[in-house]
Amino acid sequence: MKFQKWNGLGNDFIFVTDREAADLPDVRQLCDRKKGIGADGVIVISALKSGEFGMRIINADGSEAAMCGNASRCAAKFIRENFPGQSAEHTFRLKTVSRTVVTELRPDGLVTVDMGKPAAFLGTITLQACGHTFQAETCSMGNPHAVIFVEDIARVELEKWGPVLEHDAQFPDRCNIEFCQLLAPGKLRMRVWERGCGVTAACGTGSCATMAAARKKGLTGPEAEICLDGGSLFIAYEPGGAVFMTGSADKVFTGEI
Repeated sequence: MKFQKWNGLGNDFIFVTDREAADLPDVRQLCDRKKGIGADGVIVISALKSGEFGMRIINADGSEAAMCGNASRCAAKFIRENFPGQSAEHTFRLKTVSRTVVTELRPDGLVTVDMGKPAAFLGTITLQACGHTFQAETCSMGNPHAVIFVEDIARVELEKWGPVLEHDAQFPDRCNIEFCQLLAPGKLRMRVWERGCGVTAACGTGSCATMAAARKKGLTGPEAEICLDGGSLFIAYEPGGAVFMTGSADKVFTGEI
């Protein structure tokens, strides 16, 4: 099976076409960082019709995700490289299990994605983990998110609290968990525990959900920098409209397994 390794701010993926995916080995083995290629997930890209592509997202634990923002940015560059007739294109429609997003390849090498509108999930809820009680703002970006605002993100025990919160009884299908600290007007620091992956360096949909939650609480204006473990994403959002995410997407290597 031929593949390409891509990452969006350290959130890394094994990309294959649907042709190669016919021989797809066990995803858990592929994503194992000691016994396999190593990745947060496997992305399968297929051509559906003119200008539209399918994106199947398989998490490192073998479960399937409905949406992934960082993979969307990487997918745009992967499509331009690997699908005949697409090398001159700059805009692609990506269809996932939950929604269709539109990617735009920019002259500066970054990728902007129209992620669509945040959707209502559970509203404001109370969560508990390891003796701590949190207030979380929830929303869906095609996948579920719970955003918790804190005074000092350095004190967040993400590896300890994340798996407990992911499996809270209020989330029968599990949930992505974001902790966020307001650093300055228009600048937020966020860390994420992704369902099916654990701690990741960045989360595109999580950044969009965090922006939506911050706007709801009046913590930021229509544009903000989301500072993640792997770098920054730039999010623009006006309540009632779509969320636009801009960030990097980089190929790491090409291989065959």
